Amino acid sequence: MSYFTANLTTEEDEVREEMRRQHAKFGPQNHPDGTGLPGSVMEADEARARCKANGPEQDNWRDILDEEVREAFAETDPDALLVELLQVEAVARQWRLAIRRRLAAAEQDGEVSR
Repeated sequence: MSYFTANLTTEEDEVREEMRRQHAKFGPQNHPDGTGLPGSVMEADEARARCKANGPEQDNWRDILDEEVREAFAETDPDALLVELLQVEAVARQWRLAIRRRLAAAEQDGEVSR
């Protein structure tokens, strides 16, 4: 099992557990999407431009996730929104995996990482 696969399984388990906690606390959640509000497209364009302006040294998870979230917020088509939300979830999981890699490397190097 690769590092990615092993940690993805952990991620999936943690996501399922968080969803269980939310369901226990709030019950079924059937809220309106709340997307496509005035200004949302402009905000998505601004977030996209910020990401594109970053060079490799300036790339960061916050800007990447912000771009994906704002693209989802701007979407009005349900099928396209599903795609955007999948991208949000994938970026958030990749971010979590990157943190885990940093923590594992720090632990391996004997650094206190928490």
